[in-house]
Amino acid sequence: MEKQVVVIGGGVAGMESAARLAELGIKVILIEKKDDLGGHVRRWDFLFPDKKPAYVIINALRPDIEDMVDARYNCEVKNIQSLNGAFNVNLSTDDNLKADAILITTGFDLFDATKKEEYGYGIYENVITAAELEEQFMNKIPIRTASGKIPRRIGFVHCVGSRDEKVGNEYCSKVCCVTGVKQSMKMREAFPNSEVFCFYMDLRMFGRYFEDLYKEAQEKYGVQFIRGRLSEASENFDQKVVVKLEDTLAGKPLKMTVDLLVLLTGFVPSEGTRKMIEMLNLDKGDDRFIKPIDEHLMKNHTNVPGVFIAGASSGPKSIAETITDAQAATLEIAAFLRKNNHHDKLGIYYK
Repeated sequence: MEKQVVVIGGGVAGMESAARLAELGIKVILIEKKDDLGGHVRRWDFLFPDKKPAYVIINALRPDIEDMVDARYNCEVKNIQSLNGAFNVNLSTDDNLKADAILITTGFDLFDATKKEEYGYGIYENVITAAELEEQFMNKIPIRTASGKIPRRIGFVHCVGSRDEKVGNEYCSKVCCVTGVKQSMKMREAFPNSEVFCFYMDLRMFGRYFEDLYKEAQEKYGVQFIRGRLSEASENFDQKVVVKLEDTLAGKPLKMTVDLLVLLTGFVPSEGTRKMIEMLNLDKGDDRFIKPIDEHLMKNHTNVPGVFIAGASSGPKSIAETITDAQAATLEIAAFLRKNNHHDKLGIYYK
């Protein structure tokens, strides 16, 4: 086809879409701001629901990138200009690339837990995030309290920075609940004599087999689920974390201490996603992620013809959803480049 696509973002969405586009004979340049591919998945230990090591996903995608895709590392997009129906992409390396289409796979960032001061992150040493715990799992770092003790009572707080009007994020981040279940089971495996609690508003175990994990966590691992949003965390004299909440099922206030409190932080639009919105004047939704033309029929198309989206740049997604979305974007881009009859009918979307 002698067409060229620039894919911006080297996480699993960017890797999958770049490889599939290259298989179709389209020249692909993949832009990654860091020194390696994989995005957030590089820092995850294992996946749900099958407990597959996260590196398996990256290792499965990497050979196709190495063989077929021009991957540029340690560089970012400085500017994008329309150019006679195509695009000129200027990089931080001062390279200029011509693109017949652009795919944005800039993903998400994790919510900054310090914005929820009442939970004590950044204030109390025994309050950590789920991402930090996951890295300890991955790197085989012994999990201990700040004073070096084995944690005997561990609490997980769901929906930190998600479904929260106070911080302006009213949407669900989709994977926090199952991440909490997964990690709580892992903690019970590591510390069989420990007590593990999940503090939740309601559990959204939407994925296939996710509900099975929830039941397994209760029945096999003895994880205790307490419904109620945490109102406050403080520290007592021996650095234990004191949590206060209302048990909405029992209808009474609850106060307890834990040795370690883990905050399940949600998704927010990444810095790269925000830059792309501003640079290309893309529509964004109320959740501030990139808004597709149509949520049902045109989920990979933006309001700018020739600019496509895949993965978490358009909202929270699991890895399985992200890869499926990247595959769908591949087909949409290929059809767009061929300018077939399907895309001749899309004038109603581009006004």
